[in-house]
Amino acid sequence: MTTANSESNELQPSILSFVKDLPNICSLAGLACTILAIYFSILGVFYAAMIGMIWAVAFDWADGLVARRMKGRTGNDRAFGGQLDLLIDIVSYGVAPAVLLLSFGGFAPIFLIGAFIMLAASAIRLSYFSTFGLSGEAKYTGLALDNNSIILVFIFLFESFLSQGVFAIVLYISGVGLAALNVSQIKTPKLSGNPANVYRLAIYTLAITGIYGWKLMF
Repeated sequence: MTTANSESNELQPSILSFVKDLPNICSLAGLACTILAIYFSILGVFYAAMIGMIWAVAFDWADGLVARRMKGRTGNDRAFGGQLDLLIDIVSYGVAPAVLLLSFGGFAPIFLIGAFIMLAASAIRLSYFSTFGLSGEAKYTGLALDNNSIILVFIFLFESFLSQGVFAIVLYISGVGLAALNVSQIKTPKLSGNPANVYRLAIYTLAITGIYGWKLMF
């Protein structure tokens, strides 16, 4: 029994051996962008937070594109990468938007409800996907979480046209509305699976970065 366990441990790769995998590096780069988004949201530097949020999506989509084009990846590489991606998604598309809502609402208690709904919907959505995967039509059940950040970053472009109180309500309704779509039964295509969409997102990311970068300077 001891010999069998020793052989099993020898065959088991080390944890950090997966870090050198390029798709996982992209995933971790996205996580770094998410940490920056959370950091700037707490500080109230929301334009910088928007840049971090959209770059997190860009790296998330890029890791799938890179993984599909790489040769020689093992089953363990794919399984580990999939699990890493799911765990990062809960931070990028659950925690980060929830912190954004809380911070923009001045951490008022009423915003805790919206933040919880957004985070809970993200956890439920990812658990469902992890259990059942794509539908028979190769579509997601419920709105994919990456769309949350793409949409919220776009909605935030209108922040300067409204008072803070009014936009806080808009952001609250938008976040909760997206959470409802995340756990709904609607079928949505896997946009990141199409390389053309990845390139479109890259253009969108650069445009958003330019707009919010300009807002930060002026």
